[in-house]
Amino acid sequence: MPTKDILTVSQLNRKARQLLETHMPMLWVEGELSSLARPSSGHWYFTLKDSGAQIRCAMFRNRNQSVRPQPQQGQQVLLRARVSIYEGRGDYQLIVEHMEDAGLGALHRAFDALKDKLQHEGLFAEDKKQALPELPKHIGIITSPTGAAVRDILHVLERRFASIPVSIFPVAVQGSEAAPQIVKALQTANKLTDCDLLLVTRGGGSLEDLWAFNEESVARAIAASRIPVISAVGHEVDFTIADFVSDYRAPTPSAAAEIATPDGEAMSQHFYGIELLLQEAIQRLLNSHELHLKHLSAKLQHPGHKLQAQSQALDYFEERLKQAMHKKIEQVKHQSKHIQLQLNSNNPAEYIIHLQQKIDAIGRQLQTTIKNIYLRKQQHVNKQAALLNSFNPLNTLQRGYSITHDENDHVIETTTTVNIGSIIKTRLIDGEIESQVTKIKPM
Repeated sequence: MPTKDILTVSQLNRKARQLLETHMPMLWVEGELSSLARPSSGHWYFTLKDSGAQIRCAMFRNRNQSVRPQPQQGQQVLLRARVSIYEGRGDYQLIVEHMEDAGLGALHRAFDALKDKLQHEGLFAEDKKQALPELPKHIGIITSPTGAAVRDILHVLERRFASIPVSIFPVAVQGSEAAPQIVKALQTANKLTDCDLLLVTRGGGSLEDLWAFNEESVARAIAASRIPVISAVGHEVDFTIADFVSDYRAPTPSAAAEIATPDGEAMSQHFYGIELLLQEAIQRLLNSHELHLKHLSAKLQHPGHKLQAQSQALDYFEERLKQAMHKKIEQVKHQSKHIQLQLNSNNPAEYIIHLQQKIDAIGRQLQTTIKNIYLRKQQHVNKQAALLNSFNPLNTLQRGYSITHDENDHVIETTTTVNIGSIIKTRLIDGEIESQVTKIKPM
């Protein structure tokens, strides 16, 4: 007689539990929560039911601590759970890993569906993102005019770059009217020619509060905007469809204002640094020309009063050149300070190009002035050198003349300065002849 395979009740329930847990995957179940019990262990035990059936559920403490807000009797919930059996009673049950409000779950599914749809269409692609202006001429803010977000943004803009004009497009930021108003504000801003940057923003809130920024109409209006859009909706952990389709996503409204504007103080310091670099470049150029002039002065080694006069003239013109250069530098400094004052009191975006061109023109004019002075002085020196060279007695020797000296190397100008028997020296172009006077014949 064959041996019977006999199981105990515990073995049977264990095999049934293992069979369910092995062959049934993690699944999502929706239903009404009832008979909720919270013993001192921290675990939750409850029943999930619908109009035709019910099932026991257990959610252990390490899982239920993250559920916010706390569930209530009769609430429609969405569970992610695995099917199991409680061996002690043989009860078929669900071991719950995650719980959320069923309505919130529907919003999550709608969010994921729209995100996948728009991503498939390419609305999130990086090549569709517009570059943000480095220095906006006019910023448009689409938000609630009474919310904390607009106050935070305006405070940051005032601190960073107060001269940038700002226009507020007031809209509702939650509720059924929010999405149409946001779309209309985006379209209105694009019809106007004032704004070159838009901020679409609101403060934090629940998923339902932020839902207007997950509407397809809002996403497509942002994607169609010819003006770059920064999205700053909620807190840093909040993500909306508007964030994905916008040209730039900021974690908070204040961060959006920081991203939208440059630091005015840093820009002012940058221009001050440019001014110092310009002054240093001009001074190096002046020093170079001064050294060159000194080098030319050192090469002018000619005897006589004319050389002394030329040296004095060079020193005089050198001093005048230094004074002219110093005056020009002071003018540039004065103009730079004036430009700095204008920059602090006006919008640099309207004056930067003009000021840069003016500085370049001053630099070119200064270079031209220095070059012209140098050329004139060089021509004058060359002319005087040629004149001195024309008086050089050695040049006369080249034309067939000679110079005669006595024994003491004094030039003999008349016959009365020599005697019979005197030794004389005659200088020619290629050498010297020494002779003795044998005869003096006056004219």
